[in-house]
Amino acid sequence: MKSTMQEFREFIMKGNIIDMAVGVIMGGAFGKIVTSLVDNILMPLIGVLSGGVNVEDLMWQVGGAKVLYGIFLQNVIDFLIIAVCMFVFVKAMARLKFGKKAEEPAPEPEPEITDEVRLLSEIKDLLAARQVSNATDASTVEK
Repeated sequence: MKSTMQEFREFIMKGNIIDMAVGVIMGGAFGKIVTSLVDNILMPLIGVLSGGVNVEDLMWQVGGAKVLYGIFLQNVIDFLIIAVCMFVFVKAMARLKFGKKAEEPAPEPEPEITDEVRLLSEIKDLLAARQVSNATDASTVEK
């Protein structure tokens, strides 16, 4: 019987677990890069374009409560930018891994049947039908 430690060691050393762990670590690091891009490059530019407004400072005062919709808006913007970056990254990795997909050529259209070929086909069918008819008539006469 296998010991629990031995089973655990086999489970941990499976390729999928290691790949997943690497993916999580790389995703965390990539998230930090994208967050830095958003916080330090894109949002200051958006602030300049919007007249010096800091999105995170936007809020509504309702009675004594503050509705901090600017932070929510900032998080939505962060998410969208991260999603676009991930899409571009995954697409680039797929292109590097699999190469550019060659466009499949369109199937060639079937050639048009000319009148001569159509007539010859009809004659062949008529001759085949006559031959079957003659064979049936011959077998009926012999009985």
